[in-house]
Amino acid sequence: MNVSEAVASRRSVRAFLGKPVDLDLVRSILDRARMAPSGCNFQPWRGTVLSGAKLREVQDAMAASEPQDPIEYSWSEPEKSEIHLRRLQELGAQFYGAMEIERADKEGRADFARQNIYSFGAPVVLMVHFERLMGPPQWSDVGMWLQTIMLLCREEGLDTCPQEWMALYARLIKQHIGVSDEEQILFCGIAIGYGDHSVPLNRFERTRVPLDEQVRFLSE
Repeated sequence: MNVSEAVASRRSVRAFLGKPVDLDLVRSILDRARMAPSGCNFQPWRGTVLSGAKLREVQDAMAASEPQDPIEYSWSEPEKSEIHLRRLQELGAQFYGAMEIERADKEGRADFARQNIYSFGAPVVLMVHFERLMGPPQWSDVGMWLQTIMLLCREEGLDTCPQEWMALYARLIKQHIGVSDEEQILFCGIAIGYGDHSVPLNRFERTRVPLDEQVRFLSE
């Protein structure tokens, strides 16, 4: 698989097969991902890989708890912009339409959202955290690291789902993985596994804004 194929085939998978993932393969992917871009070579990213009994322990703890208030950080500010809110609404229509969950079915939507607790059946979850002193440039570095990981996973035939949703249970997760809440922020989880591509939710057509609406070319 070349880079273009990995980029085109990467998507957030929300239904995984029960097939186990070799942790040596995960280690190899994370080792290669160390070469991701990093401003000033700060390499701000940190991660904790969960699987097996330890993953189930954290998931059970989340299932038995309520989301923290306030959450670790907010990702909803773009909804204040009409154009970005529209994109979110279009995604929601595709997303829940693939599952045949009606807009008015709040209970059905809430039940599905709680599947984030179990990372949609993925056998491995990478919890991503880093020091609170890191600013926006370093958050960007972490994002490039995560994209590198996800593309390397595609190269190996694995699927992923980045889960900012984990910010709802950040303190609880950090407590279970031995990370200081005072010193570090939990950014997200990355579900890793083999996607079940027979599920419509993993096959709906994704949309992106045309290039000319995002990028200008100036030469004169």
